[in-house]
Amino acid sequence: MAVDRSVIVIGSSGMLGADLMEALHVAGMRAVALRRPDIDISRPESIRSALGGISSPGLVINCAAYTAVDKAESEPEAAMAANREGPAHLADACRRVGIPLIHVSTDYVFDGKANRPYTEEDAVNPLNVYGLSKLQGEEAVRTRIFEHLIVRTSWLYGAGGQNFVKTMLRLGFEREELKVVCDQYGCPTWTFDLARCLVRMAQRVLSDSRNVRWGAYHFCGKGKTTWYRFASAILEEANRRKPRPGGVANVLPIPSSEYPTAAARPKYSVLDCAKIEAAFGVSPPEWKKSLARCMDRLLISRRAPGEQGFLQ
Repeated sequence: MAVDRSVIVIGSSGMLGADLMEALHVAGMRAVALRRPDIDISRPESIRSALGGISSPGLVINCAAYTAVDKAESEPEAAMAANREGPAHLADACRRVGIPLIHVSTDYVFDGKANRPYTEEDAVNPLNVYGLSKLQGEEAVRTRIFEHLIVRTSWLYGAGGQNFVKTMLRLGFEREELKVVCDQYGCPTWTFDLARCLVRMAQRVLSDSRNVRWGAYHFCGKGKTTWYRFASAILEEANRRKPRPGGVANVLPIPSSEYPTAAARPKYSVLDCAKIEAAFGVSPPEWKKSLARCMDRLLISRRAPGEQGFLQ
């Protein structure tokens, strides 16, 4: 049966990839994990070799990416190799093998000048090298393979890897005061929520591909916030679970002008998720509720498999 075909996860050891492997396992789906050195998506021969060794391939989900937004400004070739050439090679390989491709992208394809949530049909205009590389990766997928799903997300955090939540936890327990940007708006997204969304999409693709509406979709935590309010919520959750004498750091709001970065960020990158809800029945959870669940994994006892724990 189609549902017994393998879901191939590229970048399975990353923050999103690890949660996706767990979510696929929970859903009872056959999953094949590919990470370096199993596959190098910048090399077509590496992709052909890796996919050729998998029996009953049914779908590829690409979670691999160059995500160092500021570093990309000084390393554009590396960003483009991973985020543009890599997806292009994967799309070519999937088309030859005859299997669909799900590719994860970003809110940074937009310039942040909107005053309402971005839909999939809105004009794109990235402000930095990272956003440009991801946009060109989208275009490479879109023009090479018809059976594709592009999932844009925003402000990802999770139990694995480095991310804003873990940085705020570390600094919040080390310092008395933190200054965090208060004029950039977005939607925090827990990687496990996105992973479960990708599982739902994969199930539909494998069981009913003829009725899948291929193309781009948005998925992110429900509700908008700022980095400052996000940081405040993180430390409030942390102090409830693992209080320290005197509490965690005091968070102070500052404008972006007081925190210059190598890469420009969109001031507003809230995504409209109505399309994915209608097409796949996926309703993004409220970001604060998901943050609380993630914090349980980080600060109490419910940790992802193989994780060493954080601030234990």
